[in-house]
Amino acid sequence: MDPLQTPPAAPFEPRPNWWSRNWKWVVPTGCFSIIVLILIFVFAIVLFVFGMLKSTDVYKTAVASAKNNPEVIEALGSPIKEGMLVGGKTNIEGSSGEADLSIPISGPKGKGTIYVMAKKSAGRWNFETMEVEVHQTKNRINIAPTTTLETDDESEQEE
Repeated sequence: MDPLQTPPAAPFEPRPNWWSRNWKWVVPTGCFSIIVLILIFVFAIVLFVFGMLKSTDVYKTAVASAKNNPEVIEALGSPIKEGMLVGGKTNIEGSSGEADLSIPISGPKGKGTIYVMAKKSAGRWNFETMEVEVHQTKNRINIAPTTTLETDDESEQEE
């Protein structure tokens, strides 16, 4: 073999296409992106539903009654803050409806839950139950207003 002779050329291998080169990072990234988008969508729906519950007159009245009740302030301290996860349902159709809510609240001294059951008839909310259960003592404090709550039907949003 002649030392000045060039070695034979290596067989030509075509460059792999883009997918062959990148699938190992594209597939996991794509799956992760889809999962993140689904989670964002679910989170947005949950926020919307809780926002609708928190915008009702029943919710606002219950929280205001708890924040202004001396027995609740004594048990939980001041300021009283609303929790994020409201439970229950509201069903409003025109001038009638019903609401059944449980609203978590907390203060510097402890935590509690506001339980509200109300019926709306002829544009007025009548509260069957509105009480705060203090978690530490399991004591229930009645915070129901002495009058019915009259609402403007257009301001109430259907849940």
